[in-house]
Amino acid sequence: MSALVDRLVVQILSLEVSLLACQARLAAATDAEALHDLRITVRRLRSLLRPLRGLPGVEQLEAAASEVGQLTTPIRDREVLAAYLYQHGLHAAAECRTAQLQGEYSAIAGGPPLAQLFLVLDAFPRFLRASERQGLLRGLRGKIEKRLSKQWKALGDALRDPAHDRHRLRLLIKRVRYAADAYPELDRLPPQAMKRLKAAQGALGDWHDCWQWLAQAEQQKDLLPCVATWRKTMHKSQARADQVLDKLHGDCFRN
Repeated sequence: MSALVDRLVVQILSLEVSLLACQARLAAATDAEALHDLRITVRRLRSLLRPLRGLPGVEQLEAAASEVGQLTTPIRDREVLAAYLYQHGLHAAAECRTAQLQGEYSAIAGGPPLAQLFLVLDAFPRFLRASERQGLLRGLRGKIEKRLSKQWKALGDALRDPAHDRHRLRLLIKRVRYAADAYPELDRLPPQAMKRLKAAQGALGDWHDCWQWLAQAEQQKDLLPCVATWRKTMHKSQARADQVLDKLHGDCFRN
């Protein structure tokens, strides 16, 4: 058990260092990927924590990470849309969406949600060590494996549903992918799984972007020049996503 706990502590410390680096990049507005990297790191943290639910400190850390994720989601969505608009020559529409970004980056870097996350995250390795000394981590390996298996089964069930919800599939795929990264020694995915999961997440991400932008275009008139392209791209991405999901199902779930 000690080896597993050691690996968990190392991962927590590594994620904390990555978050501190992202915080510094946001505060200084050094690059366009700082917020994206912050969100990826928070997602990796949440994937590490999900199989540990029930242990002391996990609920508080999950809540703090979730708050940072919710705070940054609309800002990241606006970043992605603005980058698309710049790329396609709609500079005025892009600039009105990026005008306040630097202030938002500073607010995130110095705001209470990220400060709370660091506070709880810094204490979490001590909670793990204390739980280990008190015998609360007995059977932890089996518990983690069971929860990873449950996530994989939930994805398989969703893929087998003819009326599957692409939004939910995208979430389930992310959970399985990041959990496999967090616990590579405990996850028992089929050989083709990670390749198929990555392709499916990419295809569903393209579809989701267009779906989301079309919804915004109903209220934001400066997006109207993009609507025809987005509709076309969304249908193509939807078809590609369905093909990739079928391959994922065929390679990894059919007996």
